[in-house]
Amino acid sequence: MADEEVEEKKSKGGLLKIILFVVGGIVLIAVGLGVGYFVFGSSQPDPSEEIEAIIERKMEEAAAAAAADDNSSLKKVSKETPEQENFVTIYYEFPGTFTTNLRGSRKMLQVGIGVSTQYDDTVMMNVESHELALRSTVLGVLSEFAEEEIEGTNGKAALASALKEGINNKLILLENFGGIQEVLFTSFVLN
Repeated sequence: MADEEVEEKKSKGGLLKIILFVVGGIVLIAVGLGVGYFVFGSSQPDPSEEIEAIIERKMEEAAAAAAADDNSSLKKVSKETPEQENFVTIYYEFPGTFTTNLRGSRKMLQVGIGVSTQYDDTVMMNVESHELALRSTVLGVLSEFAEEEIEGTNGKAALASALKEGINNKLILLENFGGIQEVLFTSFVLN
């Protein structure tokens, strides 16, 4: 019987300890929340007020700088644009692309080509009316170049120069005047 009384007291003491730990934990959590609210609570500054203060300070600094510039002896003067006679550039793009084998290579070059001039519309009318002959000339010039000759910016510039010369020579032969001032690549694929 004594054993039963000891066990009963132990179970009551264990239950009492559990209740104290639970209540103590709840009290600690409540105290932590209260302190957190007190320290970090509703007294947060409004960020819009801070932004307005920064903007006002910057505006005052700009006004002070402008006043200092007005008082300085150096005045800003703009230069006049020189008078130049400008010409309208006319462009013509050959329809489709030009595809040809490169000299000494199994690679093919496919380019889209346009031409430009600052002469009158007659040059472009000549290009349009002799497009078939000019396409043949372009393909001939393209096939004269090797793969390593068209690599990089300098290679493309050399190819454009050769095309300009070829097209102008053909137009001079057909119309007694070339007039193409620049050859432009609208696409450039080497494969």
